[in-house]
Amino acid sequence: MTREELRSKLAEFKLETRGVKDVLKKRLKNYYKKQKLMQKEHISGDSCYDYICVVDFEATCEEGNPPEFVHEIIEFPVVLVNTRTLEIEDTFQQYVKPEVNPKLSDFCISLTGITQDIVDKADIFPQVLQNVIEWMRQRELGTKYSYSMLTDGSWDMSKFLNIQCRISRIKYPSFAKKWINIRKSYGNFYKVPRNQTKLTIMLENLGMSYDGRPHSGLDDSKNIARIAIRMLQDGCDLRVNERIHGGQLMTVSSSGPLEGAPAPQMPRYRN
Repeated sequence: MTREELRSKLAEFKLETRGVKDVLKKRLKNYYKKQKLMQKEHISGDSCYDYICVVDFEATCEEGNPPEFVHEIIEFPVVLVNTRTLEIEDTFQQYVKPEVNPKLSDFCISLTGITQDIVDKADIFPQVLQNVIEWMRQRELGTKYSYSMLTDGSWDMSKFLNIQCRISRIKYPSFAKKWINIRKSYGNFYKVPRNQTKLTIMLENLGMSYDGRPHSGLDDSKNIARIAIRMLQDGCDLRVNERIHGGQLMTVSSSGPLEGAPAPQMPRYRN
């Protein structure tokens, strides 16, 4: 089928018609698959989790990022996606005061839009993490509702959060030990190579454009959430595919048992 024929058929079923040809083909194929399953087994196409928490940290940086430079989290955003309504239900955002390198580089300010004044007035990381946990608890995540964390790549959890917990002398939070790496999910679902899984390219291939300011943690998280929502609409079974164990990044098999993240708790301080 040509791209126009695919779009025409999708429109007939009142489905999204934006995206490159491979995306449209996958969308139509999954629609047929879902219809067949629903007729056969009378199941609904529900997601694995009730909610997905999208996180995209911003961290201190220098031009060229010399290997000895210590990255500290300076923005902690969370975007809460309701997998039933397929909408962004809520957002959290707080800035963080860095302690190892309290003065931001000009490069970092220009890249993130986060000023020295903003971080000077912010709380240090343990307090911000406590605020995140309280926000998640109020939404009954891990108690009444199942949920998973989701990131754009592996670095947010395996590098930035891991390093930050060591700097702040706290243990790594249990709720963030497993997550969905959307780049992996996107590549596997739409059958595209790794170089096609950058944020702007994923949006473009789905017929969307970036909304907001690039390298704003909250805006990045919202755009990642838009990709996750479109993937759920297209029939993707978003589930945990990465974890951290003993400080090391590991892959989680899609054939393993499905587990949601635990109810968030403040980790203990390290000895």
